[in-house]
Amino acid sequence: MDEVKVSKASFIQWFAPLINALRELGGSATPEKARDQIARDLNLGSDVIAETRGKTGGKKFANEVAWARNYLAYEELIDKSVRGVWTLTPKGMEMELTDEMASEIFFKWVNILKERREGNPDPTTVQNQSDKRLYWMYAPGEGSNMWNEFYDNGIMGIGWDELGDFKQYPTKESMKEKMKVIYGQEYSYKNAGHATWQFANEIKKGDIIFVKKGIKKIIGRGVVTSDYIFDQSREEYRHIRTVNWTHKGEWDHEGQIVMKTLTNITPYTDYYKRLENMFAVSSDDLLIPDVVAVSKFDEYTADDFLSEVFMPEERYNTLKNLLLKKKNIILQGAPGVGKTYAAERLAYSIMGEKDTSRVMVIQFHQSYSYEDFIMGYRPTESGFSLTKGPFYDFCKEAEPDDREYFFIIDEINRGNLSRIFGELLMLIENDKRGKELRLLYSDEQFSVPENVYIIGMMNTADRSLAMIDYALRRRFAFFEFEPAFASAGFKRYQATAANKNLDSLIGIVEAMNRVIASDASLGSGFCVGHSYFCTGDVINDGWLSDLVEYELIPLIKEYWFDEPSKVEHWSQKLRGAIT
Repeated sequence: MDEVKVSKASFIQWFAPLINALRELGGSATPEKARDQIARDLNLGSDVIAETRGKTGGKKFANEVAWARNYLAYEELIDKSVRGVWTLTPKGMEMELTDEMASEIFFKWVNILKERREGNPDPTTVQNQSDKRLYWMYAPGEGSNMWNEFYDNGIMGIGWDELGDFKQYPTKESMKEKMKVIYGQEYSYKNAGHATWQFANEIKKGDIIFVKKGIKKIIGRGVVTSDYIFDQSREEYRHIRTVNWTHKGEWDHEGQIVMKTLTNITPYTDYYKRLENMFAVSSDDLLIPDVVAVSKFDEYTADDFLSEVFMPEERYNTLKNLLLKKKNIILQGAPGVGKTYAAERLAYSIMGEKDTSRVMVIQFHQSYSYEDFIMGYRPTESGFSLTKGPFYDFCKEAEPDDREYFFIIDEINRGNLSRIFGELLMLIENDKRGKELRLLYSDEQFSVPENVYIIGMMNTADRSLAMIDYALRRRFAFFEFEPAFASAGFKRYQATAANKNLDSLIGIVEAMNRVIASDASLGSGFCVGHSYFCTGDVINDGWLSDLVEYELIPLIKEYWFDEPSKVEHWSQKLRGAIT
């Protein structure tokens, strides 16, 4: 039996005490109450609680408990979606955490976070994977020799049987290490470890599998219908999932197919859509069978929105009603007022659930065009092909559905909107929804469905950008987001942080905002937003100093680039708040 590696990181000692403390407090508490409960449970002396660390003098105990909270949240034992409140998940409520388990969690997430920092596109990061359907290219055995058996039995499988149950490995790295022990140290097993990890942990029910043979032929397509299964009764290919195979045959593939056993091709939208179209024209059957279960999403209410976004209820109701009535809205305001953060949550609150499949987020930029947004010709190996853009596809997906769909455009004023929307400029109007118009590049009548809502975000402090023209302006409602330092929600967050220097710095920023608002060359659209101060990290002098030096002072240098005395005055005040 492999020896369990034990971590020497000191904050791991608080993993189990934190879970126990939250359980004793009814499953939920503020960070301060959770720390107090730990101190009572373990009879911690004032010397432990008050011990400081580093040049900034931050409290070691509070800091380490916060780090423990982060790792337990990564492991989905604690829910930290509501700022200033730590809540045990159902998994956390039942967990009896040992020291060995704590070390395993720590090493698992150290490896995941390392891969994330190094730019590995592996989706096993801190955030949960998207609930959207994924598309995979897959080879059923060496030379696709297992295809007939897999098709007949309604399964897909992968080798590496000597590893045993893939679910016993907490990380991809641990899989690769075991491969080296079993198969030899001379290889890195980079691709093999990635494929086995994806097969067990990333493929999910409802995903689409394209089956390949060699590098030029597609021989099948199916829909995944089960979680990962380790079937010890099989002689080989014991790692399986059940699949509803919808197609079997032989289709030529344009260009060379990827050579790996298993590849997530979801990021290549045009590619997987071409493959889907290939199967659609070869069959009258539905490509996505009705037997696939519809994903269930977490409930999300107006109360959830108000707990996460610092906004009074009456302002929220105004915002929601504006969007529902106008169908197109632009959230505008100063940097850091939470526009982007609020946009998705506004959509969820109207839907009543966190259904990510009905929300799409894109960002405009100066080079963005109609061809990117709606449709246009793109180069291929054999010439050019007409490719659909995200807004076209989104509207087509929403069309047969009665539920609300939300298309969110970040930095909407960075693009040339008349050029991007083209003839759809008329169709997005609330009284033109459902009416058809012929598209520029296609002999097709197209309409924007009534259940599609457009939310744009616009930074009013960006002086390099032109304002939205009047033709487009009348098609949107505009809702101003303001700094929410005075809101009840932010006051609660501030009280939870319980940091005098934070309070002092916020007071200085509020005073500076009044000067910015009254400045004829700036105005309220340039005020510093509250979300600069919102963090899941422990707020200490080091964190505040970084905020001042690397975010706030560079911002006011941009604002008052021609008034150095004003920059110097407020820089001194901001720095002076942290003493």
